[in-house]
Amino acid sequence: MSTSLTNPPARGRLPFGPARTVRRVVLGALASMCLSGLALGNDEAVDDEDGATAKPALPNFYLDMRTNYSTLPAGALSIGFSTPPLLSTLENLSSLRTLTSPSSRSLSVDLPVTVDVNDRLSVYGGVSGGSSQTGTGPWTDFTIYSFTVGFQADIYQQNGGMFPTITVQSNATRSISAAPLATTAYNTILEAGYALNADETRGLLAGAQYTRVLVDTPFARVNPDIIGYVGGYYQWDNNWKLTGRFGVQSFGGAQLLNLTPFPAFTQPIVRFDLDRMDDNDNRLFGVTAQIAWAPKPSYQLTLRTPLYAIRN
Repeated sequence: MSTSLTNPPARGRLPFGPARTVRRVVLGALASMCLSGLALGNDEAVDDEDGATAKPALPNFYLDMRTNYSTLPAGALSIGFSTPPLLSTLENLSSLRTLTSPSSRSLSVDLPVTVDVNDRLSVYGGVSGGSSQTGTGPWTDFTIYSFTVGFQADIYQQNGGMFPTITVQSNATRSISAAPLATTAYNTILEAGYALNADETRGLLAGAQYTRVLVDTPFARVNPDIIGYVGGYYQWDNNWKLTGRFGVQSFGGAQLLNLTPFPAFTQPIVRFDLDRMDDNDNRLFGVTAQIAWAPKPSYQLTLRTPLYAIRN
């Protein structure tokens, strides 16, 4: 199970008692999925012919390396389906003294170490680094600017039934910076996938993403970003898989240091994923293209080249 969605929205603050209860429920659900996966692994380890017990397979363990190139028009701030380019952009704006931000480009690399605990749960954590170019200025030096931890879990699987697979992905990203605009981003995606055939090689998608960015200063504020989308996927016999998502992004705007206002907008967003899978549905290579109108177009191209230490 390779992580197939994108990156987590901040949940609203809850009173102490309800927050602790929610935390226990989430941890209990994850623990239940882990234990069920181990139980299934032990059942499958018994050979039907001679009754011998085979050694259980180790979970997938790999570096899910992603290389991103993104552009941002002047006076705009776009979160889209991923947050790391946004974090680096906010840090760079701390040195500006203009009322609007110039256009920018960034080249970044995400290095999350990922463990597929079973076919329902993956956990990951790693760092992101990159270089950016703002306006007519030079490209900055390559630096590590954030780290991310998160998980992706199927809380319900269709398995030929009438109800779609329900997948949740949630993560937290913290910028590694002493700049005034250091940030913490929370992102959560809830997606329903309905397979149209028994092999689950074609199907329909619908989902929503909520992102909250907190800035380490009372003089800057980034309002929530919400995306709603629909889409579908098709996988050929040679294991190439094409996925498309089409939706609307509603961004509440941002005010940074009272100098660089970013207006709110509600605009379309489109994302295409082309992945090369193996027979066990592990990703071998992927290309993602995203266009987000903010309200002018913002482009992002991502290459996914996972490096497996263990692959089942």
